[in-house]
Amino acid sequence: MTFQQFLLILRARWLVGLAVLFVVVATTVAVSLVLPKQYESAASVLIDVKSPDPILGVTLPGLVSPGYMATQIDIVTSDRVAQRVVRVLGFEKSAQAVEQWREATEGRGSIEAYFAELLKKKLDVRPSRESNVLSIAFSGQDPAFSAAVANAFAQAYIDTNLELKIEPAKQYAAWFSGQSKSLREELEKAQTKLSEFQKESGIVNTDERLDIENARLAELSSQYTAIQAQRSDSASRQAQVSQSQIETLPEVQQNSLIIGLKSELARGEARMTDASQRFGRNHPEYQRAQGEVDSLRAKLEAEMKKVASTLGTSNRVNVQREAEVKASLAAQKDKVLELKKQRDDLAVLQREVESAQRAYDAVAQRFTQTSLESQTTQTNIVVLTPATPPLEHSSPNLLLNTLVAIFLGVLLAVGTVLLLELLDQRIRGDDDLQQLLGVPVLGLISTAKFGKGAKRARAAVA
Repeated sequence: MTFQQFLLILRARWLVGLAVLFVVVATTVAVSLVLPKQYESAASVLIDVKSPDPILGVTLPGLVSPGYMATQIDIVTSDRVAQRVVRVLGFEKSAQAVEQWREATEGRGSIEAYFAELLKKKLDVRPSRESNVLSIAFSGQDPAFSAAVANAFAQAYIDTNLELKIEPAKQYAAWFSGQSKSLREELEKAQTKLSEFQKESGIVNTDERLDIENARLAELSSQYTAIQAQRSDSASRQAQVSQSQIETLPEVQQNSLIIGLKSELARGEARMTDASQRFGRNHPEYQRAQGEVDSLRAKLEAEMKKVASTLGTSNRVNVQREAEVKASLAAQKDKVLELKKQRDDLAVLQREVESAQRAYDAVAQRFTQTSLESQTTQTNIVVLTPATPPLEHSSPNLLLNTLVAIFLGVLLAVGTVLLLELLDQRIRGDDDLQQLLGVPVLGLISTAKFGKGAKRARAAVA
């Protein structure tokens, strides 16, 4: 079909198309006038996603996520919010509303769920572009009722959002409360165990006491080393005494009495030798000199033995002192080792107390935080613009409906004309004739007029 044929068909059946268009437009206008008027009232709420949390002091990352606004829209349109609106508006107290529910459901289900579904059907939640504002709109036949429902939805949304924030915080607070009690008991047990251990061990300051005992141990070690040297020296001298080497001992050589006796002995021996040469061995003078020499030798021998006995006593004293210092050193070592063991045990107990303290502090901090969150009455949502009763109805929109009806009526009229032409085809031009006969058109005879008001005729020769 060419465009010219299309125009010829419309020209031929324009009355039918006009009738269809008129019916569609008239019907639309009539229906728009008959339908009850609907009034739409909208309340807008602002969602603050940039201000920090008043308790935590930081901006929560979930508030700036791409799906946050979509989640808020789902909350507004949820059954929980709608049923709260039903309770706020007092549908269950209205006899007319209760009667309507009984007639519709025969008493099955709850009245809150029934009216919540009805309200949700007329609810429209629209997010604003490039902002955090939600528009909560409700359509109804009564302007005041529409505004009341829109405001009720806004307030119910705020209250529900606060409940969704508080309920988990209450659960966490209860859980942290139980955990804090058990952790506090463990902390008290650890502290009691540490105190009892300190009391039993008599520990006040382990490090200071250990430093003192280590100093004592070092001092005893030095004393033991010195006494070992003294004992070795005295033992060596004692060995010289046992080997009859008394005269070589420094104590003997340095003894003033022995030195004097030796001098007197040398002089006596000189007198005795002189008397022996002058008087002979049997002379009384020689005998007297010999007696003095023997007496001096006896005194010298006795004095040297006395010094030797003193060395033996000194050696025994050194051996005894070495044994005592050795025993004291061993005891001090055991004491230091015991103190180190006590310090290690004390460190373990202190770490247990510190670990229990850290765990308790962490749980106590979270308990305090969740307790504050469970008691908060603040939310990041505020009503920006409350809904007011509209002065004009929002639907039906007579002008819009008429324009849509004209557009649809034109399409329906064209479709009707084409359908009638398809059912009852006629020749309306040379193209139709050529298509019908299947032969080319040789020429056209111009239209002739035979008087005023006569019809024009066109003939074609094939």
